[in-house]
This record gives sequence, C-alpha cells and structure tokens, in this order.
Amino acid sequence: MENGTPYFIEFIDVYKSFDDRKVLDGVSFGVRKGETFAILGPSGVGKTVLLTHVVGLNKPDRGKIIVAGVDITNLGEDELAKIRRKVQLVFQSGALFDSMTVWENVAFPLTDTGRADEEVERRVAEKRAVAIARAVAAQPEAILYDEPTTMVDPLMSQTINKLIRKMQRQLGLTQMVVTHDIANCAEKVADRVALLNEGKFVFIGTIEELYASDHPVVKEFVEEDRIRFEQEKQPT
Repeated sequence: MENGTPYFIEFIDVYKSFDDRKVLDGVSFGVRKGETFAILGPSGVGKTVLLTHVVGLNKPDRGKIIVAGVDITNLGEDELAKIRRKVQLVFQSGALFDSMTVWENVAFPLTDTGRADEEVERRVAEKRAVAIARAVAAQPEAILYDEPTTMVDPLMSQTINKLIRKMQRQLGLTQMVVTHDIANCAEKVADRVALLNEGKFVFIGTIEELYASDHPVVKEFVEEDRIRFEQEKQPT
C-alpha cells in the first residue's frame, strides 16, 4: 500500500534468470489499484518477462508476487486460472504464428498481394484494438499490454493510446504497459513509469520526473527517444 492506495500488483525482491542470463535482479515495485503503470526499456531487457510473471506464466527464482491481494508466487494452475480471469494479458505476438510479431502475423497474408505498408499498419492497429476489446470482454480488473504501439504509425498509435486511457477512466481498470516508446506511448497513457536496466529499475515516477531526472541511464534513454521521435516526424 502507498499513500493509502492499495497495490493491485506488487513485486517484492523478485529474481529471475534464464540459464546463465539474469533478467530480473531483485525487482520491487507496486502498481496501485486503478492506475496505468508503464515499464520502459529497450528490447531484450526483460520487460515482457515482468508481465508474464504477473499471470504466472513465469515463476520467480526468488521473491514474491502479489496480485489482487493473493500471493501467486507458488500457486498451481487451478488457482492461477482464477487470477487470469482477473488479469488479461494482451501480447505483442499474434495468435497465428507464435514465432511472429503481430505486424508479421497480419502482414503474412498481405505481403504477396501488393498492398502498401500503410494498409498493413492499419490492419495491425485494428488487430490490436480487437485484442484489447477481447480482453475487456472478459471483464477483468486489470489488463497488461505488451508493446501496444510498436510497428504502427503515430496516428494509429494515438487510437490505441486513447483506447488504453478509456479503459482506465471508464472502467477503472488497473493497467501495466510495456513499451520502449516514451513520446508515442508512455507519455500518453501512464500515470507513472519505470525504467528497467540490467535487471533493476533505475527510475520509478511520473513522466515529468523522468524528464527531469539526472540519472545517466535515464537521460540517455530519454534522449534516444527524443531523437527517434523527431526522426519519425520527418517526411519520408
């Protein structure tokens, strides 16, 4: 609990390694009930691993995970099924080919038809919107989003961002958003953000506090995002 608001999701000193690669190195944080919390970081740092721990698809090597007031750390599948009815996970990867991203899944049947990238991007955004709608239809208490705006143009990103905000404001959902994109995603949807680096959070706070931070890793990530955002605004 923080400032009188209970955490809906809480990680307490969580460690996770795959073979000899340490992905989570003593991670502790809480997501307040009813807030949207964004996890920032470049690809491959373990952001999605955090999400899969929330629904028990991965188990921590050490530490504790609390979801909806329940310690899920060592729960079996029957009990985890109850948690998954409360917490829906919207993966970046699609339902057709597990080895492909959503963009690749949608693009696969379109690439041989001569359709423009713009149409493929529109289909990707539509598929993500459908995935979010499907998650909401289950009437969960929380939704987890894995890179919801990746590989779609800024206009499509706006549509998805507005939908995420709408889910919070109208339904009171607790939400976690994994993204590498501050300007096109986290800035638009998150109440608080956290930056994951080398298995630890080097920052947790508001977007305003992120931009004001003097931490060298934070400053570098923010600057890289600014450069990418400016490049994406340039006409092609």
